Amino acid sequence: MKKLLFIAVMLLGAVAHAGAQAEIKFDKVTVNFGVFSEKDGVRKTTFTFTNTGNQPLVINQIVASCGCTTPNYDKKPIAPGQKGKVDVVYNGKGKLTGHFKKSITVYSNAATEMTRLYIEGEMTE
Repeated sequence: MKKLLFIAVMLLGAVAHAGAQAEIKFDKVTVNFGVFSEKDGVRKTTFTFTNTGNQPLVINQIVASCGCTTPNYDKKPIAPGQKGKVDVVYNGKGKLTGHFKKSITVYSNAATEMTRLYIEGEMTE
């Protein structure tokens, strides 16, 4: 009987916990820098997001698709309903000219564990 009661309490706890989760919602997932010269090859942007869930949101890691793209983010948890940001710097100096599209992958404890952000543009000589 004790085992049955224990299992019932555990299942009830698991069901209650399943609805409690962080959720990340970005205002935009793509930024287009347009056409710019390699002489002015450094571009910066900020992706803002909101924790639309009901638990604190923690960004575990952010990975850029290449070394020319550097993401920076606040490491502290984002409370439900609060906003956060991911700053991204693209440095195209000394890189191939032409159209580019780079990805920034955000890993978090949200229900959607991975979100991909993009920067793109066209760098001329």
